[in-house]
Amino acid sequence: MANYYSDHPELEFHLNHPLMKRVVELKEKGFADAAQFDYAPVDHEDAIENYKQILDITGDIAANIIEPNSEDVDIEGPRLENKRMVYASKTLENIEATRKAGLWGVSMPRKYGGLNVPNITFSMLSEIISAADAGFQNIWSLQSCIDTLYEFGNDEQRDRYIPRICAGETMSMDLTEPDAGSDLQRVMLKATYDEEEKCWRLNGVKRFITNGDSDIHLVLARSEEGTRDGRGLSMFIYDKRDGGVDVRHIENKLGIHGSPTCELTYKNARAELCGSTRMGLIKYVMALMNGARLGIAAQSVGVSQEAYNEGLAYARERAQFGEKIVNFPAVYDMLSRMKAKLDAGRSLLYQTAMYVDIYKCLEDIQRDRKLTPEERAEMKRYNRLADAFTPLLKGMNSEYANQNAYDAISIHGGSGFIMEYKCQRLYRDARIFSIYEGTTQLQVVAAIRYITNGTLPGIIKEMLAGLPAEGTDAALKSRVETIVGLYEESLNRVKELGNQEAQDFLARRLYDMTAEIIMSLLLIEDAARAPELFGKSAEVYVRMTEESVLGKSAYIRNFRSEDLDSFKVASCGAEE
Repeated sequence: MANYYSDHPELEFHLNHPLMKRVVELKEKGFADAAQFDYAPVDHEDAIENYKQILDITGDIAANIIEPNSEDVDIEGPRLENKRMVYASKTLENIEATRKAGLWGVSMPRKYGGLNVPNITFSMLSEIISAADAGFQNIWSLQSCIDTLYEFGNDEQRDRYIPRICAGETMSMDLTEPDAGSDLQRVMLKATYDEEEKCWRLNGVKRFITNGDSDIHLVLARSEEGTRDGRGLSMFIYDKRDGGVDVRHIENKLGIHGSPTCELTYKNARAELCGSTRMGLIKYVMALMNGARLGIAAQSVGVSQEAYNEGLAYARERAQFGEKIVNFPAVYDMLSRMKAKLDAGRSLLYQTAMYVDIYKCLEDIQRDRKLTPEERAEMKRYNRLADAFTPLLKGMNSEYANQNAYDAISIHGGSGFIMEYKCQRLYRDARIFSIYEGTTQLQVVAAIRYITNGTLPGIIKEMLAGLPAEGTDAALKSRVETIVGLYEESLNRVKELGNQEAQDFLARRLYDMTAEIIMSLLLIEDAARAPELFGKSAEVYVRMTEESVLGKSAYIRNFRSEDLDSFKVASCGAEE
């Protein structure tokens, strides 16, 4: 029987990463839960076995329930009835199956009914579910909004809401509005304090809200009258049980049909403040968004894996001119690139997830006791690494998912254009990944300061220094060192231009080179530990990086600020 966890040994490989020792140690807080909960681990090995069991259960459900339901969900989709969203019938089956398996609220502490899994395990669960149905992954993974409530809510809110999520209730984050997409400072949904009822009231419209008719919402709203920027925004908790919110419309989308994207009208809806006023965008949404970007990266890796699987299976079966097409150089070149992107993107995903785990766990521990100077330094280091890696992670994996889905269709030829084949659905589903929760362009903006201020180039040097100077991987290391030299020249050249517009124009090329070099180094590390899994991908990906960096470095070397005029269309005003 198929299993989306055990069928992919790469997942267990990353689960056994050396850094997991520290992740588990911090997450389990000395394994204190073992005295209170008979299912809590007693040591590191026991914790890893627990994670494997959860992943195995999820892999079974994904392969044998969610994936078989995916085509019906894609066709039926959610619908609007009496101002309420109704899931597709097979989506309800998926929700029930994951509820029965205890796969909701899994990141939360056991005292609330959760399983206390770290981000890396949650990301693996997301990848597995996404491979089965990316639309359902949206619904399921939004449970991670509870992490923000756990982090910034008060004790009473935690006690009231977290057990509900652990029992299988759904969540959403209501951020976007008709006039506030990527520019969330323009959010105008109004929050007014009701002195009589001792609660907040929300009025306005939210648009493009994923799983928008959920049980519990985190809502960004303007609490400070007369403000028009991010400093006037706060985060609120809305409970569907209280009423006051109607679904006005469900978007008819290109892909992820099972995931309802809703337009909501708030009419004097009762809500409560989460955290402090004025911190909604500055602090809380940033936490939400970083978590969401990790989730979309996992979603992207899941679809990349499934696209590769579909392309490989078809290439092995399809014969042309008396030979299986998998033996054609044009096809196996495409498949090897798909696999290399998949392995590189997955390595970046789980490396980043572990960075997030370490600093988030230390932040959590800090609520109970004072950290040692060494722990504070560790928290600062891994926070910096996570912040620098997250925009690379989201941008590159979402782009790779699109590329792999595109290539899967190409391998299928004319059949790939036929709706009966899964690859067309993967292609449609993947398109949104590089758009929502910050477009790739916005990920470039988020990452470029870590490039130009030396943070990411410094990390690259550290990673290079950590690779062995001898052995089979030394040749790959040497090639990457040459690439890094070209990369550094390109970075210096961009800075020397002294033109902000030119720097912005060239930022995407610096971003791509940075990410590709980092992923090359990660894959070399993986290949050193498991050559049977990653040896070929490391070789292919380094070649791809060479090809990319050589081209981009030549482009930057020959670029002049006055060349910008050749790229500009007729100018127009900001409001036009």
